[in-house]
Amino acid sequence: MSINKVILLGNVGKEPKVTYFEGGNCVAQVTMATSERGYTLANGTQIPERTEWHNLVFRGRLAEVVDKYVHKGDKLYVEGKIQTRSYDDASGITRYVTEIFVDVMEMLSPKPAAAPAD
Repeated sequence: MSINKVILLGNVGKEPKVTYFEGGNCVAQVTMATSERGYTLANGTQIPERTEWHNLVFRGRLAEVVDKYVHKGDKLYVEGKIQTRSYDDASGITRYVTEIFVDVMEMLSPKPAAAPAD
């Protein structure tokens, strides 16, 4: 038996890139930052904050939700599976990309306040 499950809680790094295809299919790509706080060891050594960047991929209905409601700076909780793919760049060098294919998403940023009616 094996399990491929990733759980992340972090902040959206830039506006989502959303692509719609014929037939109504939709894919959204989002970068997410997760950070570990810096700290000081007992001997006085400073360990700086460390940020990791993750490439998230949403499909179907989740991608449509991302298109409408997710923006740079929003806090998200996601669950999904990790996949790595490779491609050859223009110079012929093999590059690797690791992506999280998201199955579950919770938006944790507060909704913006509605403008007061005049």
